Amino acid sequence: MLGVLGGMGPLASAEFMRRLTLLTPAARDQDHIPAILWSDPRVPDRTAARIAGGEDPLPALLRGIRGLEAAGSGAIAIPCNTAHGWFDAMQAATPLPILHIVDAAATELARLGVASGPIGVMGTAGTLAMRLYQDRLEHRGYACLVPTDAEMDSLVTPAIALVKANHVTAAYAPLAEAASRLVARGAQAVVLGCTEIPLGIAAGPALPFPVCDTLDALARAAIGWAQR
Repeated sequence: MLGVLGGMGPLASAEFMRRLTLLTPAARDQDHIPAILWSDPRVPDRTAARIAGGEDPLPALLRGIRGLEAAGSGAIAIPCNTAHGWFDAMQAATPLPILHIVDAAATELARLGVASGPIGVMGTAGTLAMRLYQDRLEHRGYACLVPTDAEMDSLVTPAIALVKANHVTAAYAPLAEAASRLVARGAQAVVLGCTEIPLGIAAGPALPFPVCDTLDALARAAIGWAQR
């Protein structure tokens, strides 16, 4: 049983379950992966906790992990990038393996044929401030380009908020603009390092450069775990 610690946000978690289903090689119901989604949108804002002194989300995250343990999960996937700022504390609190979304993204980049060099990383202000992608991917040989503070304030952060408010289509233009600017600065591909961002990007025309969709990446990692 795959446990999915979700609700951050709810739409991204629901989309992760859809991607998990669509990417699984299956011919019948019984070929799919048993999974349970713990979708709790009451988890305190992760970015606010890291950069604005907001409420610590860890107790709520651990509550979800306990629920997934009780449901019989064998591993946990978390379709929220910023929540991985508490990865070490969560992993220390459970014997279950937690699939790390940044490691999944690195595998996805390799699958896309982007093995090194400069890449763009889009995410919440919290994810970028914690260097969740920069440190982990630079260790693998990537150089990470991120949006400027002005681009975060005018494009990325408002677009993420639009997806969370269910205005998905309106998020496309600012997200596409932010990604295109990273490519113009030399990025060979752009990591969509917030699970709301792929939803906004999917609402418009495909971008003319490689993108690493972290919802797909985490779903592929979960499928790999299940098929061991």
